[in-house]
Amino acid sequence: MYAIISDGGKQLKVEQGQELLVDYRDVPAGEKITFDRVMAVSDGAGDLKLGAPLVSGASVVAEVIGPEKGPKLVIQKLRRRKNFRKKTGFRALATRVRISSITG
Repeated sequence: MYAIISDGGKQLKVEQGQELLVDYRDVPAGEKITFDRVMAVSDGAGDLKLGAPLVSGASVVAEVIGPEKGPKLVIQKLRRRKNFRKKTGFRALATRVRISSITG
């Protein structure tokens, strides 16, 4: 069984038991969060429910594992013919969650 959810401007395909990074939320570890913006739900046997744009009554519940830093983004600046080079990095905070149940 899998679902496609929308969170933070991104669409994510999630399955039960899967761990993933979502946008940072100030929620302590062990708490549950619910994703209500479910765009599609499939039971794995070929039965697929598509929303227009959302599936009514569907939700995905996840358990918060904890905050961590996301992947590093590298920012490079260059001015041609000026001998100017600058390289910096940035790692945004994210929240790691484990999908516990999919209903819908």
